[in-house]
Amino acid sequence: MIDSLARRPDCRIEVDARPGSDDWPHHADRLFRIEALFHGLPRNGPAAPLDDTATAAWPRPTGQTPDLVVDLCGDVVEAGETRVWRLAYDGQPGEVALLTSLLAGRVPLASLTEDGCTICEARLGTEVRGVVQTMFEDGLARTVTMIAAAFDGGATAISTMPQEPAARTHLTTADLGRRALRIAARNTLQRLYRLGYRSPHWRTGWRRLDGPDLLALGEHPESGWRELPDDGRRFYADPFPIVHEGRCWLFVEDFPHATAKGVISVVAFDEAGPVGIPVPVLETPHHLSYPFVFERDGAVWMVPESCAAGTIDLYRATDFPSGWIKHATLVSGVAASDPTLFEHEGRWWIFATVRGVPTTAPLGHGSYSDALHLWSAPDFRGPWIPHKANPVLIDIASARPAGRVVVRDGRIIRPVQDCSRGYGAALRLMRIDRLDDGGFAQSFLSRIEAGPLWPGSRIHTLNTAGGFEFIDGSARVPRFPALGLLPRLT
Repeated sequence: MIDSLARRPDCRIEVDARPGSDDWPHHADRLFRIEALFHGLPRNGPAAPLDDTATAAWPRPTGQTPDLVVDLCGDVVEAGETRVWRLAYDGQPGEVALLTSLLAGRVPLASLTEDGCTICEARLGTEVRGVVQTMFEDGLARTVTMIAAAFDGGATAISTMPQEPAARTHLTTADLGRRALRIAARNTLQRLYRLGYRSPHWRTGWRRLDGPDLLALGEHPESGWRELPDDGRRFYADPFPIVHEGRCWLFVEDFPHATAKGVISVVAFDEAGPVGIPVPVLETPHHLSYPFVFERDGAVWMVPESCAAGTIDLYRATDFPSGWIKHATLVSGVAASDPTLFEHEGRWWIFATVRGVPTTAPLGHGSYSDALHLWSAPDFRGPWIPHKANPVLIDIASARPAGRVVVRDGRIIRPVQDCSRGYGAALRLMRIDRLDDGGFAQSFLSRIEAGPLWPGSRIHTLNTAGGFEFIDGSARVPRFPALGLLPRLT
């Protein structure tokens, strides 16, 4: 955070390096060492204690009265005209409060307040639930993002009920022993699961629209869904349909397990459903997914996710649906997940979650799914400029895009991924209440999970076109039929 704020031209940083009043739980570092051993985690990340060498370079207080104090420990006494921003996790100060929330199995709510008023909030996320060290480090990294964003009016308050603080844990020897046994058991089961099943494995569902869609229903249709079949050696996810010259075409992420690298494939639909199997149409040296496809200015365009390349790229169809050429790089230098374009009041917008950028958080830590960034442009080809309040939202339950933004009965509805209980665990439908250069706001409409009408444990994309509606979700595909009785891990 010091490095991030020191790069700002309007900030001069001083650091009071005295420890806070909270005691670090006696066995927390031992728990981290156990997790590092079983999961192969590095021991020099944000959870590692700082040594004297690291803190010696920090700029020390000069005795001048600061304009603003950021209180990370909850022990700053207000005095004079100096403003104080207080950091808390579930209403309690200090990094021990973050750890306590995670040990209690919660999704921590970080907040920054001044005189009791909320400046910004962050519902912190992670892609690795169950590994406390990783969750803790992701939470610390995103806390840096939140505090840095507060200087630009970002990370605005989330519409959520206040969360009562978790009871402080002492992590006794018995607690540590029980957690070590669970870690060992889960690690063994996961290894067995991967031996017996291809994981992760997603599947795409489709149905003809003979009535209300999910936006209107807010729940799964009673008719259920049909599946786009795969051969078990690959999966199809991120369905994006488009109607071109009177026919519906479905673009998907095509992920062969043998290569572990996604390509973009397409399959045509007629009145009865898919015609044949998806055929690859776009491949790059890096992983591709989320084929956001649209038609404009007499051509068909695609913006696939290219997070691994650190860019958001625009492709144009030269021979639809199989011929594509890269037209431009719209945004570079970001690990952006699921970029989604939307035209609003004569201006184009990109929605995407960003893991981290050099000015906000370490690139190697933080969730891919909780920090929503916006870019805008007069034309979808650019030039694109970042929103001044990026990230405009930090919320693992409602930040990451999950399909096209839809205007319905005067409401702007944004499907999002609810990853609060794991990546792609559910869909939420959010109404956009504000989208302009001054800010962003959204409110909750409904939540859709997997269940009897869509078996599995995950669902994370929703799109409609040509009289069809598409979703995707998790599946379990045995490598060998004889191993089909292994317990399911979600």
